[in-house]
Amino acid sequence: MNEYKLLIDTTDEKGLVYNISKILFNHNLNIETNSEYVDKDVNKFFMRTVISGDFDKTILLEQLHSTLPKDATIKLSKNTKKNIIILVTKEAHCLGDILIRHMSGELDGNIIAVIANHDTLKDLVEKFEIPFICISHERVERETHEKMMIEAIDNFNPDLIVLAKYMRILNPLFVDHFKNKILNIHHSFLPAFIGANPYKQAWERGVKIIGATAHYVTSDLDEGPIVSQDIVRVDHTYSWQDMRDAGRNVEKVVLSNALNLLLNDKVFIYGNKTVIL
Repeated sequence: MNEYKLLIDTTDEKGLVYNISKILFNHNLNIETNSEYVDKDVNKFFMRTVISGDFDKTILLEQLHSTLPKDATIKLSKNTKKNIIILVTKEAHCLGDILIRHMSGELDGNIIAVIANHDTLKDLVEKFEIPFICISHERVERETHEKMMIEAIDNFNPDLIVLAKYMRILNPLFVDHFKNKILNIHHSFLPAFIGANPYKQAWERGVKIIGATAHYVTSDLDEGPIVSQDIVRVDHTYSWQDMRDAGRNVEKVVLSNALNLLLNDKVFIYGNKTVIL
């Protein structure tokens, strides 16, 4: 029996869950799992439901739209694995972790290619029998390079793009072309450090927390909606190299957790925030 994911976000009003459930019941559909959330500050309702059964998709969507508030966003998709493109530069830790999770079946998606601006990680990727494409940015204007990247990615038509320490700032043209499809990972400190060797800067300031943030990519650098975060505690006994290693470990975990949330359609975006159901 086929499974589908039904995602709804709309203005909150009385009777939403009842009305949605009644329509599903009338189509002889079974609710496998269901999660809901209401943001009372903005009067928004969110619902993620996994349903199973055979039905007419067009009729079901028409009935939902006619019953729910006019501003409702309704997404209905078959419960199948999404296709992923990974972008990398030279750092291997996030990429290697995702490749291993993919090989072991922990990642609920298909990695269809890895695209890089250096060939440093070619041997690693090919060990997993995944296509590796290098599009060098050297001696190429930034705009031209990004157009080449867009063309290469479009050839695969992925559902998601993961920046696994892809060390290039993406321009608005690229971001808009793949709107709400790009996931990024970066370190998070208190206080924040930018520029060269942030871990050494953090060590020099004696930080006590090292973290990582996975977020959607928008035209505002590192300010897109946050999907997942985590921290590890450090102390004065850590060298800056120890802090770097700790940071890489938490980056791997946060990125993989965020990716699985997106692969399972558990993330709703509204404003510059996310709701995870």
